[in-house]
Amino acid sequence: MRDIYDPMADRYWADDHPVLELLRCRGRSGAGPGGHGDGHRLGLAVEGGGMRGVVSAAMLTALDDLGLRSAFDAIYGCSSGAVNGAYFTAGDTWYPLTIYFDDLLTRRFVDKRRFLKGRPVLNLDYVFEEVLETVKPLDYERILEDPVSFQVSVTLVDELETLSVDDFASKDDLKEGIRASCWLPVAVPGAGSFRGSRAIDGAVLTAHPYALALRDGCTHVLSLSTKPLRPPPKRVTAGKRFSATYMERIRPGLGKGHLESLDRYRGQRRQLQEWMTEPGPGPYVLDLAPLPWMAEVGRQELALDKIMAAARQAHAVMAAAVEAVPVSELRDGRFASLPRFVNVRENRTESRD
Repeated sequence: MRDIYDPMADRYWADDHPVLELLRCRGRSGAGPGGHGDGHRLGLAVEGGGMRGVVSAAMLTALDDLGLRSAFDAIYGCSSGAVNGAYFTAGDTWYPLTIYFDDLLTRRFVDKRRFLKGRPVLNLDYVFEEVLETVKPLDYERILEDPVSFQVSVTLVDELETLSVDDFASKDDLKEGIRASCWLPVAVPGAGSFRGSRAIDGAVLTAHPYALALRDGCTHVLSLSTKPLRPPPKRVTAGKRFSATYMERIRPGLGKGHLESLDRYRGQRRQLQEWMTEPGPGPYVLDLAPLPWMAEVGRQELALDKIMAAARQAHAVMAAAVEAVPVSELRDGRFASLPRFVNVRENRTESRD
């Protein structure tokens, strides 16, 4: 079995992987959702993870830069990946990428000192009521009207169930779903709400939304992961144990279910990476992620240089996969890919803290 964590590996994906081939074919055809006529269902699964979501945001920007935004039949997102996927569906892929280094690198959003006072480390009110409403407005109505199935993953606390929702009735309903998916336990105390039920981060019981895409009948899935390909810890970290204990206080069984989900995903990710070079009979999943030598962004990262480096590297990974660029050219710097620049007029007046 090949070592998927080897930083000197010749390749991490097959250039003729069925997901890449379908993506390229649809890109050439120029058809939109529902008009492809190839008998396949191509899903896009977008992982988040707090500030680590800058990685999937950059990958989505690369897809848009390459003219592939209309290639997908369904988009599945959780946590900050749901925010990224929402902007992608609405056609504003530059916004979620710039949000990470323009609007979230401030203590108005992330402040670990608030934990000591029993207040949220992550300020979701700032994100949803200011950034997504007025600074870089998310076009909720366009998402509701789009023929692409946009699905948000939320964890229903009392039911101990992962819900993948796409039947949003209004802007407020959609906004509540995305916000609930971003409710990270511990970083945001207690639980949020969705349609009258207690709800939190969609990744708590289903670690990655690619599984929801397969459950929904996708024949091909482009999976965007935000953690670099590195060996998972052999033991549960102290931070994960603390989070699980906290979740058990919210609802008995929730913390246990979270740890079981993480344990399943450790094995699933190795399988996903094996399928990258040996796809098997299908359904097909292509799981793109930062490569082993690339830096990892923390959930509550506030270092601008790390955020920017992660964005550039993630954009290059996606472009290299679609354009069949050898991994060796990524590793030695011969190939680089940068997001296109666009003009954005902002109406905010406050400066970064």
